[in-house]
Amino acid sequence: MEFTHFNEQNKPTMVDVSPKEPTLRIALAQAVVKLSKQAYVAVKEGRVKKGDVLAVASVAGIMGAKQTPHLIPMCHPLNIEQINIDFELNDENCTIKVISTAKITAKTGVEMESLCACSIAALTIYDMCKSIDKSIEITDIYLLKKSGGKSGEFERKT
Repeated sequence: MEFTHFNEQNKPTMVDVSPKEPTLRIALAQAVVKLSKQAYVAVKEGRVKKGDVLAVASVAGIMGAKQTPHLIPMCHPLNIEQINIDFELNDENCTIKVISTAKITAKTGVEMESLCACSIAALTIYDMCKSIDKSIEITDIYLLKKSGGKSGEFERKT
C-alpha cells in the first residue's frame, strides 16, 4: 500500500496537488449537541447569560473553518469562498443540529473545513451553556455530503 502523506524518505508530507485542476467543491457536515431541557430552553428563548448562543456559535464555526490548516497537520491552507452555519432545533430531544456548508473552487477538497466548522460551533454551544448544564454531549460529527474533485460525489446514507 502506498501512503499519500509520506514522501520517498518515509517522512510526513502534504499531498502534492499542483498537477490538479481547480474544480468547484462543496462539503456539508454536521454535529449534534444534546442539552438538558433547561439549557435547551434557555438557548431557544435567548436567556443564556453569555449572549445569543446560536449567533456566537455561527461566527465561531466560520472562524473554525478558516483555522483548519492550523489545527489539522496535513490540511492545505485554502481560500474558502463560502462557509455557512445552520442550526436545526429539536424540541422533543432537546438537541441542536449544527450543519456547516463550505464551498471553494480549488485543487483539493473542503471537507475538513466543514467538519471543523460544525465541531467548533458545537463546542461554542457547549462553552456558552456549560454553566447551566455540565452534561452536554456533542455527538454525530460526520460528513453529510461532498461534491467535486477526482473522487466525485458522496452522500451519507441515512
